[in-house]
Amino acid sequence: MQGQELKAALLTVGSARLSGRDATPYISSSSAGPGAGGKGSVFFSSNGMRVRFSLSDTSPVEIVHAGEGSATLRFGEIVLQGRLDPVGLHCPDQAYITVSSGCIFHCHYCNVPRLPKRRKTIGEIHAMVDGIKDRIAAISITSGVYSDIYEEEQFVCEVVRDLSGFGLPIGVSIYPTEQTPGRLHELGVKEVKFNLECATAELFALLCPGHDRDLIFLVLKKSVELFGRGNVFSNVILGLGETDKEMEACILELATLGVIPVIRPLNPIAGFAGSRRPSAERLLRVAGYHEKALKDEGLDPRMALTMCVRCRGCDLVPGEPL
Repeated sequence: MQGQELKAALLTVGSARLSGRDATPYISSSSAGPGAGGKGSVFFSSNGMRVRFSLSDTSPVEIVHAGEGSATLRFGEIVLQGRLDPVGLHCPDQAYITVSSGCIFHCHYCNVPRLPKRRKTIGEIHAMVDGIKDRIAAISITSGVYSDIYEEEQFVCEVVRDLSGFGLPIGVSIYPTEQTPGRLHELGVKEVKFNLECATAELFALLCPGHDRDLIFLVLKKSVELFGRGNVFSNVILGLGETDKEMEACILELATLGVIPVIRPLNPIAGFAGSRRPSAERLLRVAGYHEKALKDEGLDPRMALTMCVRCRGCDLVPGEPL
């Protein structure tokens, strides 16, 4: 087993036991995204493959840290030599910062609304980036919704304005208003990610109460006009109850718009606690038509400067070096 098959198998597990020498400098914690509220995570790399693992004492995957990042991954009969990637903030090579933890929305697959609400100040965020600026290549900003989407957008724009002085490419992923793409573009943001989350309108209505799917599509279209094809992304979770045909249709719709879909395997938390992650076979099937759709539309994820597609830890990304 190697390449995409190996990564798909590891993503299906999604977690790892960490043993060996102290690996504290390599452990990342999250207040947004698939690891929000968990015990932390590590990024393991080998031969161009990077996988993010949530830490778990019961995982069938073990990562043995030998010191200074050198590590061995053991999974059944698989023994793989590699490294733990040092994290900037949240992920390797980037300052990926959550502005507001907690959220007014209650999407069924998400832990963020269960976290204590807190907003970092602009001064805090600036200091976080300043402390690692010499070892990162990008800044990525995400956020829950602290009070309402309009106030959140305004505050994130103030954050971006402050961080632009570092001279690094900035990517932003927040719940948008209709004006968000234009405002971020005026501030010099390089890439944006507005998340569709569910492959079908029916699942979206059921699992994302209070959200507006039509607004997200409108914002994605506006974003492509401003930022260009291939510089706009959208997370779509695999494993919420959609069929393969429905996922394929969603990928094609986004790719045709010039949006790169980020196909995120379900993390069985919140309302999906106890559910199974998508199988490796399904991840590979979806990756096949994901890759074809992007190629047909001339979209290349390898060109991403910021956010999830640059990191590649949580997903099978078409064209990644495996």
